[in-house]
Amino acid sequence: MKQSHHHHRWQRTLILCLLSLSVVAPVLFLSRRLQLLTHDGRSDFLDDLSTVKHRTDLLKSNAIEQENSEELEEPKQVVYKEDDVDSTLGDDSENNNDSEESRIEGSRNNFLEKNELDDDETQDQEAQQKGVASTDETQDQEAQQKGLSSTDGDQNIQTHSQRKTDQNIKMKAKQSGLTVNQHRQVSRHQSRRVTNQTVMEIKDQIIRARAYLGFLPPSSNSHLVKELRLGIREMERAVGEATKGSDLSRSALQKMRHMGASLSKASRAFPDCAAMASKLRAMNHNAEEQVRSQQHEVTHLVHLAARTTPKGLHCLSMQLTADYFALRPEDRRLPNENKIHDPKLYHYAVFSDNILACGVVVNSTMSNSKEKLVFHIVTNSLNFPAISMWFILNPPGKAAIHIQNIDNFEWLSKYNTFKKQSSNDPRYTSELNYLRFYLPDIFPTLNKILLFDHDVVVQQDLSTLWNINMNGKVIAGVGTCQEGETSFRRMDMLINFSDPYIAERFDVNACTWAFGMNLFDLQQWRRHNLTGVYHKYLQRGSKKPLFNAGSLPLGWLTFYNKIMVLDRRWHILGLGYDSGIDKNKIEQAAVVHYDGIRKPWMDIGLGRYKSYWSNFMKYDHPILRRCNIQA
Repeated sequence: MKQSHHHHRWQRTLILCLLSLSVVAPVLFLSRRLQLLTHDGRSDFLDDLSTVKHRTDLLKSNAIEQENSEELEEPKQVVYKEDDVDSTLGDDSENNNDSEESRIEGSRNNFLEKNELDDDETQDQEAQQKGVASTDETQDQEAQQKGLSSTDGDQNIQTHSQRKTDQNIKMKAKQSGLTVNQHRQVSRHQSRRVTNQTVMEIKDQIIRARAYLGFLPPSSNSHLVKELRLGIREMERAVGEATKGSDLSRSALQKMRHMGASLSKASRAFPDCAAMASKLRAMNHNAEEQVRSQQHEVTHLVHLAARTTPKGLHCLSMQLTADYFALRPEDRRLPNENKIHDPKLYHYAVFSDNILACGVVVNSTMSNSKEKLVFHIVTNSLNFPAISMWFILNPPGKAAIHIQNIDNFEWLSKYNTFKKQSSNDPRYTSELNYLRFYLPDIFPTLNKILLFDHDVVVQQDLSTLWNINMNGKVIAGVGTCQEGETSFRRMDMLINFSDPYIAERFDVNACTWAFGMNLFDLQQWRRHNLTGVYHKYLQRGSKKPLFNAGSLPLGWLTFYNKIMVLDRRWHILGLGYDSGIDKNKIEQAAVVHYDGIRKPWMDIGLGRYKSYWSNFMKYDHPILRRCNIQA
């Protein structure tokens, strides 16, 4: 009985143990498993949490950019080219552990580059040199919101650009065989040349802005129109009269970048390239028409000024005339009048109605001469008293002055040739201009004479010119038949070789020459009766158009094959129309000639040549001050 009871108890104990084991074992297994699951899950959860937080920041940053782009103006910033952006971002990545903000900024720069590369090419070059990535207020706001400073980034960019530039310079210097310093000088020269183009690019921006405004109706008052008009005004004020980039201020370059952004927006608003090209062609045509009109007006006014007596010269003539008639007859005599017919002296002649011009010719010749001279001045009755009074007040030292009035030449009336000129220009119809063909009649006792135009300045002693052997020629002068020179002339430029009479008697390729300073052998002149030859061609020219107006073509015909060509250093031409004459040639010339319409005593005269003339005029003279005549 006891054994049976003991057996049942052990049986129950075994069953309870098995039951307990079946309960405890799963609990222990599940608790271990739960511990492992809890550890892994926490790590994954933290990773997921950080990712969510990071994406939230990114979305927040994108939201800020979208808000700025919707409410503010389009960012006006300097953009890099694609390779420079990549290198800059790569350098920033090394210093900033490839932050997400750098990648976002790089994407924005690439986007803006594609849209504004054509408008901001010059800005790109400037930004690469200075290492500036942005100058826009929108970027400053973003930098403040992100808590970033652009100084470190700019320094990194500048250091990287400088290092890259130095490497390129060394490589190019090795390839070209130059030293690094020489290559740097070449690079600086090229940089200055590019910088000097900035002014032209600013003007191009103004033209483009006006072209875009032309697409809009005049009454349009949109934000873009206001922006373009404001940009044009600011750019015009900024560029002013600048001709090179160094003349521009920093604000001008800032305004240039802003205008570039405005033009970028305008190009997106008006994407029709064909319409833009048509508009620009129309603007170019209108501008060319305006330029041509202005050129015609300037030419007309310059020629009008050349024919008009300046106010100061008119005043001087009136003052001197009044003073002359206030003198007693015995006080009107000029010094050394007893020498005016002496053939042993050097005789110079000037035919002019200009008081100052005659004074400069006499003063410059006297200041460079070592011999005794005689000056013969022939003028008209209107200016005879004034010119006489001028030399009474300003006697030329030991030289003799002989002043004649053309109206006193009684023998001249028998020719009656001055009215046969067809031109209305007084420079061509003036009787004084054609007196050069009557030298033997004006100076019957002389054998040689040197004739000046009144617009010359003598810079050297001319005594050696009188001793040259003329080999039977009548006239000596400098040639104008050298091609490439501004004074070059051909016979057919002023003479009509289509006329058989001219073509049979003259060679179109014969060397031409110039009036202005000419030595005449009056004995040979009389022997060939060249005054009669002159009258023959003058009469034929009055019936048929054989030559242009003026005395020069008649001189070529009259003295054909009777000219002795002098070295060009005796007489240089062009100071009255050519602004590009070599200064060394001017200073080496014995005589300089202001031929052309821009005379040195006029306001329209070429300024760079006026000093050669004004050096021989005393502007501190009381009578010149009274008439307000200044250098």
